[in-house]
Amino acid sequence: MPGTCQAVPKLRGSASTVTPRDKDPNHMSSARMTVLVAAFMCSPTHAAELPATALGAQARPVVELAQGRAQGLAGDGVETFKGLPYAAAPTGPLRWRAPQAAAAWDGVRDAAQPGPACIQKRGSSLEGGGDPGVTSEDCLTLNVTTPRASRDVKHPVMVWIHGGAFVLGAGHLAVYDGSALARQGVVVVSLNYRLGPLGFMVHPALEAEHRGAAPANFGLLDQIAALKWVRENIAALGGDAGRVTIFGESAGGQSVLALMASPAARGLFHGTIAQSAYGIPSHPRDKARATGVRLATAFGLDRASATQLRAIPAERFADLPDATLALAPSLVVGDAALPRSIVQTFRAGQQARVPLVIGSNSDEATVAAAFGLRGEAIIRQLGVGKRFVQPHYPEVRHDDEELGRQVVRDAVFTSYARRITLLHRRHAPAWRYYFSRLPERAPAGTLGVPHGGEVPVVFGSGDVCRCLAVPLSDADRAASAAVMARWTRFAARGEPGAGWPQDGRIGGRVLEFADEPAVRDDFMSQRITLFINAGNLLERALR
Repeated sequence: MPGTCQAVPKLRGSASTVTPRDKDPNHMSSARMTVLVAAFMCSPTHAAELPATALGAQARPVVELAQGRAQGLAGDGVETFKGLPYAAAPTGPLRWRAPQAAAAWDGVRDAAQPGPACIQKRGSSLEGGGDPGVTSEDCLTLNVTTPRASRDVKHPVMVWIHGGAFVLGAGHLAVYDGSALARQGVVVVSLNYRLGPLGFMVHPALEAEHRGAAPANFGLLDQIAALKWVRENIAALGGDAGRVTIFGESAGGQSVLALMASPAARGLFHGTIAQSAYGIPSHPRDKARATGVRLATAFGLDRASATQLRAIPAERFADLPDATLALAPSLVVGDAALPRSIVQTFRAGQQARVPLVIGSNSDEATVAAAFGLRGEAIIRQLGVGKRFVQPHYPEVRHDDEELGRQVVRDAVFTSYARRITLLHRRHAPAWRYYFSRLPERAPAGTLGVPHGGEVPVVFGSGDVCRCLAVPLSDADRAASAAVMARWTRFAARGEPGAGWPQDGRIGGRVLEFADEPAVRDDFMSQRITLFINAGNLLERALR
């Protein structure tokens, strides 16, 4: 579908995915899967990588890490070190095992170029107009951008987790270029983690290798390993290991919440920012196991052994014959990384009690529209449920297409952010945002900020990412600088600054990033309550 992702930059619009329920509540329908995976394909995860030469030809810095010495690049007030291994290659006997320590190296490692992206379907990645580049199963590397300053100054650290429905993306793409944030005084880390069935997998043969609950969320375990690497090494790169904020968008935002819920990640971070996390339930282990068995059968292995599964060429996982053979866009409940679902953990007050910023965009419904699922089709699938939803959208009473788009946005994204802050604010500070500002030159008729559209604003990468449909204006750059100032202040101080109150218990408070940012009280409160209640019912049905 050429051109479906050109809306990525569209940032000035109004204040979205109800997904159909299957007859079997433990099964996500193919339509539901297609809609959600499609949307994540259209996030800025698919921008091209920034050439190393963009940093100029200044003297190349060398840093001493736990594994050895590495030489990066310097220019424009920052230093970058790319392709640093944070874990051993998860290949051969290490496939579908928890990440192991990275080996030390002799001499000086060249850290001018990123490592390969993790195995994924390249055709899908190309669709948004970008390319993650070379892919490999040996992909567990990270990239660091740090202010050029004395190593005696310890800066707050921001660790970015990319989106892509847990099947696409890479940490080195140009839209995630950390230079602008680093010039604001933070160290930025971006990372790769295992994707698709190589990253999220349950199978009886793999379970038989463990006495207890076998690992299932290998990609999440990778993220935890990267955070341990940060704790051990970031001081050498000018970072403060006691001030680490994790932030991410879409599947990355969902990862942020999962890491808050994970006992295995406790103490590895001190602040969290979840951008466009989605209220889609994680898979129960038995459903994930059934998917793993179907995957092995698709590869001609009806009664597969662990050895046979590990002998499947990695490239074959990049182009599955059926999208439902992957667990995207959800995680698996029931291993050491995620013993309970995110919502259950938050409800029990067992999440990491650290400050949280969470929010979403004004046209998250691009998640459905990008692959042709029309809003009016969603409303048809609601059936008699429309009579409960329609009164909350009086402005679109006679437009089922727009009604469907707004229901998609609010049911999966807007209400989920509110649901999480309601649970988290009992234990730690929580702030909520809503992003509706479009670029000044956005085409007439643009409906709002699409899924992922805030990412180049947060990174200040709009002038270098080659991922925007329109050039930025000075006003766009100023708006981006204001958002970056909020994010970096939060990383430094654990709060995002004046004029942004914490979310409240009654009604709710949101900072809307509009043409003129403003606090909104009782933001969409009635419709959000409707969808939170519906989400609670769905969660009970899936138990």
